[in-house]
Amino acid sequence: MDKYRGTARLLFGVCAQRGLALLVVLWVMAILMVTVLSFSFSMRTETYATTAFRDDAEKKFFAEAGLQRGLLELLYRRQNITNTIVLEGNEVWKVDGTEYHDVVGSGSYTVSIMGEEGKIDINKAPDVLLNTLLLNQGVNKDIADTIVDSLLDWRGPADLTRVHGAGNEYYESLPVPYKVKNAPFDTVEELLLVKGVTPDIFYGNGDRKGIMDLLTVYSGGSAINLNYAPIEVLMAIPGISANAADSIIKYRHDQTINNIQEVFSGDSQVMQPFITVTEGNVFTIDAVGYKEDGKAGYPVRATVVFDGTNGYKYLYYKSPAYKVQQGNG
Repeated sequence: MDKYRGTARLLFGVCAQRGLALLVVLWVMAILMVTVLSFSFSMRTETYATTAFRDDAEKKFFAEAGLQRGLLELLYRRQNITNTIVLEGNEVWKVDGTEYHDVVGSGSYTVSIMGEEGKIDINKAPDVLLNTLLLNQGVNKDIADTIVDSLLDWRGPADLTRVHGAGNEYYESLPVPYKVKNAPFDTVEELLLVKGVTPDIFYGNGDRKGIMDLLTVYSGGSAINLNYAPIEVLMAIPGISANAADSIIKYRHDQTINNIQEVFSGDSQVMQPFITVTEGNVFTIDAVGYKEDGKAGYPVRATVVFDGTNGYKYLYYKSPAYKVQQGNG
């Protein structure tokens, strides 16, 4: 009996040792599998990140190519805008936001140019233009009044606060307090600091186009150029109805407006102080670069001013630029 018991103990010990060895092997295999999977996941993530970086870099170069094309077309425009006879294919580019497209190697770009004189200058514009623009964009009247008065307070003297405006008392009560500037705006984005202006109003959302691309700080005047202005800005001008604005857009599709009477047969006295047709010298170029698949382009934006010798300098550059929401309406 003792002999059998000894044999049983021996077998049990052997099995225990083998079971322990098996557990050790299983744990080692599990650790190795986790390590391999972790390394594989890490390498795949690095590969995707590298690919995305490369794709963004390529699209950025295509966008920069579009930007340079826009500058070239502006120089050509300045030399040929007054030509009465233009050969097909040599037409000057429009500077009213019309989009142009071209292919470069394995990619492509779209370019649009907007004359800054076709926008409302928030440093110069009277309240009627600003208020009408906001109302036409679907902003509530009370909010529009608050924005306009606060905007005028922001750029105006320190001793004046309008009925619907805001002074230091309001801004210093905010979670992150600051003071009224009481000086001209340096950028359009600065408008986001003004009471009443929300990201939805500024950038737009699914229901409403943002006001960002309808405003400027570079035009240097309050008059709106009829050859450049988008329909939203045209409709903000006193005396210009939606139908009149649409007629202007259609007229300038094929020709340049050289005289106000070309598009207004009646009395234009009401709108006269707010409009011009004189060629400007400050332009914003929006370029978007794409790869072959045409997905998710890379946007850049630059604002340039030209001098009398066809030299130019940058006033603003952003890469990547923010693409304003167009809305559904």
